[in-house]
Amino acid sequence: METTKPGAEVTLSPKITLRQRFTRWLRMAARRLLGNPLALFGTVVVIVFLLMALFAPIIAPYSYETQFKDALTQPPTWQHIMGTDNLGRDVFSRIVYGSREIISLAGIGTIIAVFLGTVIGMAVSYRGGIVEELTMRLMDSLLAIPASLLALLLVGAVGVSRESVILVLIVVYIPIVARVVRSVVLDVKTKGFVEAAKVRGETTSYILFREILPSVLPALAVESSLRFAYAIFLVSTLGFLGVGVQPPSPDWGQLVYYARTYGVTAPWMLFFPCAAIALLVVAVNLMADGLKQILQSGTVRE
Repeated sequence: METTKPGAEVTLSPKITLRQRFTRWLRMAARRLLGNPLALFGTVVVIVFLLMALFAPIIAPYSYETQFKDALTQPPTWQHIMGTDNLGRDVFSRIVYGSREIISLAGIGTIIAVFLGTVIGMAVSYRGGIVEELTMRLMDSLLAIPASLLALLLVGAVGVSRESVILVLIVVYIPIVARVVRSVVLDVKTKGFVEAAKVRGETTSYILFREILPSVLPALAVESSLRFAYAIFLVSTLGFLGVGVQPPSPDWGQLVYYARTYGVTAPWMLFFPCAAIALLVVAVNLMADGLKQILQSGTVRE
C-alpha cells in the first residue's frame, strides 16, 4: 500500500507470496488443531491407521492366511496379541491387512464421488435453468433410497467385486456432494467478485475454477472427510452382508460376520474387528470436526 503523507517517502508493502500464505495457514491450522484435543486425537488415529495399511507386511507378525492348527480360538497372548480365530489365524494380522482393503476402497470411492459430485454441483448450479432442476431431481431420487438398499441393488446388478464396491460408493455419495456444492455455489455466484469477473469477460471455466471453486473448497474438504467416514462403514456393511470384498481377503466386515457365532466362546474374534471399525469411523469424524474448525473462517478474498 502506498503512503501519501506529504513529505514522506513512498514505500511499497512487500507482496505476500503463495508459499508464505500457505505457511501461515499451516501454522494457524496447527494452533487450532492443538487447541482441540478430540480433533488431534482423531487425526493421530487416522494417521496410525493409514500407516498400518501402508506398511501392513511389516507391521503384521504373520500373513493373514497363516493358520496355527495348535492354537484354534486361542485367547490373546504375547504370541497372538488379539488371539486367533476358529481356523487358527492371527486376528491382529488379519485386522492389519484388512485395513488396506477398507481404506483403499473407501478412499478411492470417496475421491471419485467427491470429484464427480463437485463437477456436477458446480456446473448445474452456475448455469441454472431446466438442466439444474432435472439434475437435482435425479439426485433427490437417489437420496430417497436408503444407502444400504441402493448398494444391494447395484451389487446385484453388476456382480460382487472390488470394482462394484467402488461403484456403490460413487453412486451413493455423488448426490450428497453435489447438493452441498450446489448450496455453496448458489450463494457465491451472486458475490461481487464473481460479477466483476463476468464484467471483465472471463470464460465460464475461469469463473468456476478460479473464482468460485476456492470458496467451495472449505465446505468440500469437510464433506469429503465425512463421506470417507461413512464409506468405511458402508464397505464394512457390504462385507458383513457377503456382497463386498470376497475371501480370502480379510475384510473387516467379513471378520465380524464369521465371528458373530463365537461371541461367547471367543469374544476377541468379534470385539477387535468391531473396535477397529468403530475407532476408525469415530476418528475420521473427529478429524472432520477439527478440519471444520480450522476452515470455519472461510476463504478470505483480498
